[in-house]
Amino acid sequence: MIQPFDQLICPLDKQPLQLNERTWCCDNGHSFDIAKQGYVNLLPVQNKRSKDPGDSKAMVQARRHFLSQGFYQPLADALSDSVLSVGDQSILDAGCGEGYYLQSIVCKAEQRDVSLEVAALDISKWAVQAAAKQDKRLSWMVASNNAIPLADNSVDTILCVFGFPVEAEFKRVLKPGGRLIMVDPASEHLIELKRIIYPEIKAKSEHLPVSEKGWVLSSEERISFKVELPDTEAVHDLLTMTPHLYRASKEGIEKAEKLQSLAITADVWVRVFSLK
Repeated sequence: MIQPFDQLICPLDKQPLQLNERTWCCDNGHSFDIAKQGYVNLLPVQNKRSKDPGDSKAMVQARRHFLSQGFYQPLADALSDSVLSVGDQSILDAGCGEGYYLQSIVCKAEQRDVSLEVAALDISKWAVQAAAKQDKRLSWMVASNNAIPLADNSVDTILCVFGFPVEAEFKRVLKPGGRLIMVDPASEHLIELKRIIYPEIKAKSEHLPVSEKGWVLSSEERISFKVELPDTEAVHDLLTMTPHLYRASKEGIEKAEKLQSLAITADVWVRVFSLK
């Protein structure tokens, strides 16, 4: 059974939120309406670093189109297996994007008769809008990892897929014995694209994405596979959906945009951490 996660807290005073029809309310009178797309905005204006934080609408559309073609399906399968290995649980997808990986997990949970309570957040309203349209059973939130609007010790598993971990907040919302599952690029990830768009490729750090003082690395798996991008549109989508579009030189982008096809390497770490 797939259910929404209901232990939300007010982003203004940290009090528990109660759902009254289509509005989340706290005892101090703060209220947050559920949008028609099925999500709630729990990112106060004072916590935004820009007028439109997070991934742009163009980035979200490109990523959704790219991922819908199954290019990263092996990663989605590996992540789903890792998440569902412990059975029934509550999940927070901390940086859910347009929801591709979470939707894969939910679909496989239904196939395996695993019960999930699911919350998902992203700082980009465009990403959350796109994700919420796919499955209104989940608790979708516009929010930040810097101030997660969930109760203390309420979540069994946190997902952080190509995201930015905020260790103090992750530790706060995880239950004792809970897990943090992170997906991060390995050294050869998109190496072929990088060789085209950058004059020099910097070596990736080999450090773990979270502090070894606070976490125990329970398992890690390196997932590597080849992807054939068959046309200019697929190459364009890949460029647009990643930060490389804003980091690469103008000359590099122009070279990539002229490609008729491209064979790339997907190379990522799937790591499971537990609290010390």
